[in-house]
Amino acid sequence: MTVRPAWEVRENDDATRWFDVRLAFTDGARVDALAVVTGGCVCVEEVRAQPALSLDDLAVLADWLEDSLAEACATAAGPLPEGREGQVPEGRGGQGRRARPVWPTGVEGRWLVAQEYRAAQREGADPVLAVMCATGHSRRTSLRLIGQARDAGLLTPRRARR
Repeated sequence: MTVRPAWEVRENDDATRWFDVRLAFTDGARVDALAVVTGGCVCVEEVRAQPALSLDDLAVLADWLEDSLAEACATAAGPLPEGREGQVPEGRGGQGRRARPVWPTGVEGRWLVAQEYRAAQREGADPVLAVMCATGHSRRTSLRLIGQARDAGLLTPRRARR
């Protein structure tokens, strides 16, 4: 496995870092991923695999990436802040695997997405990335959640309707 810093954006004392991650297997299979680290959150933005990963393999991908990515983050700009690692899912007590934070569905979930989005806008940060980190979902899923919050009238429309 190789982890290379791709690029970094600094704003005040905060930094958002992207890493190229490659897993190469002896049978010729490989997995390439683009991971982003910001505010103690780690999100995988893109995954490409040859041959394609099964759903079971995709579920284990976080375990494959976790240690190497944490090590690369520590060497690139110091350790990640304490207390932002995520929650251990029920029934996985001793495995130490980071999990997606619990996020409500329905109206409450859309309302929280809108709150995260507006808070990031006020702070001058990327609102989509803020929603990604808060929900633990991918960029595509976070954009869908933001769209649902817009449709519910919790956020202003993106553009004027004709």
